[in-house]
Order: sequence, then C-alpha cells, then structure tokens
Amino acid sequence: MRVLDADDVTRLLDMRSCILEVEQAFRARGAGKLASSSVAGLELVGGSLHAKLGALDLSRVYAAAKVNANFPENRARFGLPTIQGLVVLFDGLSGLPLACMDSVPITAARTAAASAVAAKYLARIDASSLTFIGCGTQARAHALALPHVRPIEHVIVFDEDLGSAHKFARELRARHLAVEVAASVRDAACAGEIVVTSTPSRRALLDVGDLRDGAFVAAVGADNEHKQEIAPALLRAAAVIVDDLDQCSRIGDLHHALDLGVMRREDIRASLDQVVVGAVPGRVSDKEIIVFDSTGVAIEDVAAAVLIYERAEDANFGFLMGVKSAQH
Repeated sequence: MRVLDADDVTRLLDMRSCILEVEQAFRARGAGKLASSSVAGLELVGGSLHAKLGALDLSRVYAAAKVNANFPENRARFGLPTIQGLVVLFDGLSGLPLACMDSVPITAARTAAASAVAAKYLARIDASSLTFIGCGTQARAHALALPHVRPIEHVIVFDEDLGSAHKFARELRARHLAVEVAASVRDAACAGEIVVTSTPSRRALLDVGDLRDGAFVAAVGADNEHKQEIAPALLRAAAVIVDDLDQCSRIGDLHHALDLGVMRREDIRASLDQVVVGAVPGRVSDKEIIVFDSTGVAIEDVAAAVLIYERAEDANFGFLMGVKSAQH
C-alpha cells in the first residue's frame, strides 16, 4: 500500500485535472455506470466524524473510504486544523488496499471541482463576478477552480471574522483580481453572479431577495443535518440541483426545506449527473436563480484519489507499506 502525506497529495493533484476527473465521475453516474456512494456520521463532543464511501469503474474498478474529523474549535483550542482525515483507496474487485492518503487537500480540491463542474453547466455563460461567503479553506480552493469555467474578473468576500475576509482579499489581489470586502452577507450575495457559501453555519444565511437575477449559488457548507446556509423559502423559489438527491435529502440544505414541508423531492430539477449527461436541462433562462446543494459525494473522492494514486505510482511518490491479508 502506498502512503501519501498532504504534501504528496498537493503536488500530485492539480485543479484542472481534478475538475475533469470529477466531471467524468458524474458523467459515469449519469450514464448508469458503476458510480455508487454512501455516507455515515457520528457526533462527538466538540465535533464529528464523517465517513464517505464510493466506487467507480474507471481504468479498473476502484473503491475508496474517506473518514474526516471535523472539530470547529480545533484551531483555538489545540492549534490543529478544523478538518483532519484519511482516504483509503482499494482495488474494487479484490478489496486490496492500494493507497492511504491525507484527505484534507483532497476534500478541498474535489469539493471546489464539483462546484466548478456545476458552474460550467448552471452559471450564466457570461458570469464574471464571484462572491465568497466564508473565507476559509474552501473559499481558497473555489478561487482556484471557478476561473477554469468562467471568466472571473471581480470578487466580493465576506466573513464574520473581518480579519479573515481582509486576508483572503489580499491573497486574491496578489493574483491581479479586483476584490472588495462586503459589509454584510446580503451586500456580498447580491453583488455576485456566482455565490459560494462555505461556512459552518447552523442557520440560514441567504433568503429570498438576497440574490440578483440569474445568480448561481454553490452551497457547500451544509454537509450534515445540523448545518444550514440556504433558507427553505429561497430553495423553493429557485431551481435546485443536487449532487445526490438521497444525501441532500438527509444532510444538505434541502433536508430543512423537506422537513418543513416547503418542498418535496419531486420539486428538485435534477441531480448534477443528469445535467452533465444532458438528461435534464440545467439553466433554462438567464434570469432564474439556481442553487447547487453540494453535500460532497464519495465518487468525487474516488475520482481524485485515483488520479493521485496513478500519478504516485508513475512517479514513485510517498512510501510503500506492506499489507497482509487476514482470513477470519
């Protein structure tokens, strides 16, 4: 089994390739090929564990299990990252463990890659203004991903931690982008044609009237049933595309709308895989608001992990650790 640390993963996983591989994973699912996924969670004191498992039939059948620990107070309490974890990649036919790798750069890249795939099909073709609500790791990954699919020229940022917003703004200005720091969530949201929400919020941040006509929202913060970024009324008024309908119904922003009876599963326009293969139209007018409810699907992790593993094999990255099979 090949073991890869965060530096190895970062060197091997470029954003353009990640976007292409994640798009292919959704295309495989939409075409009815093996692209299965499952999720589990466990609440802990001060945090939680999230497990995502998936399988894809690519050059061969691969499966992966990702376990992330999410402890929002880690930085202040222990000087540790909020999210830590591992991805284990398996041969999907024999179950042989092929690689174990740091999950943090994978999670950041594949989440942003999925949003970029969604924006490719769902954002207005001329969208050039981009808003970030939340200025952490995911915002930085999305800032790398979205310019691959839309001509981003103007960026608006907002974070409840004003220092974080200004730090992120300085980083973006160093890349020769026009950046402004918004005074409120609403000011930020109504300024962007593409809006990325990536916060740990447990209450809705965006509601009806907070977005401009034609906006595309990538809502990536709600990855368990306790989190929420998008108000049910806004979901009801918008066209909603999900990464996985069952998963979003349980742990995404969608589940709040379903629980309140504001929406039914039948009200969802499509899942991203259906849009990618052309089975269901994505955007149907320049004025409609589209929300992508992104809970993070395990096939994204498999796609990214396979790309990393195959490149690591070719370049002999990481180190090899023997794995002995056991029979019980």
